[in-house]
Amino acid sequence: MTIAEAPIRMVVRPDGPTRDLEAAEKAARALLSALGVALDREGMAESPGRMARALAEMCTPRPFDATTFPNDRDYEQLVIERRIPFESLCEHHMLPFTGMAYVAYLPGKRILGLSKLARLVEWFAHGPQVQERLTQQIADWLQENLRPKGVGVVLEAEHLCMSLRGARVDGAATLTSAVHGLLRDDARARQEFFQLARVGR
Repeated sequence: MTIAEAPIRMVVRPDGPTRDLEAAEKAARALLSALGVALDREGMAESPGRMARALAEMCTPRPFDATTFPNDRDYEQLVIERRIPFESLCEHHMLPFTGMAYVAYLPGKRILGLSKLARLVEWFAHGPQVQERLTQQIADWLQENLRPKGVGVVLEAEHLCMSLRGARVDGAATLTSAVHGLLRDDARARQEFFQLARVGR
């Protein structure tokens, strides 16, 4: 097996600051108390700790190995993963937004293990985000690390900061997209991507 024929494993690991759950629990207790939430009643005593651990989980992506393989059969059609579920936190209100991701690429010399598309979405979704940036980060990572002929990403999500507060619009879906390469420059390739993705269907 030559180097060109071998799998290539890219290790994706968090490199940010470490978590301090004890300090987070104290801060959660102070926040809830400041908001007038009674923590001395039954069922609420452990809530600050649960709140801190839940937010820590939502802000911490799971590490994974993004393994690529040679495109030894010269596959030249779109690879599309549809309806990848994801959850993230709106960085403006720290309320969740949830939805489905549609991720595609037009292979070049290498292909990516299919499960890694879902892991990639999860990786960038964890932590405070805005949907527009999240969409672009997924597309940019694929373009930079896989070097395909084209990339297309669409996210469809419902934001609790819209449905639970503010406008209080229940069920509204926000769509964002990012495209690179042939999916940006070639109208037919771009149309094929959106047709095959069948967002929302």
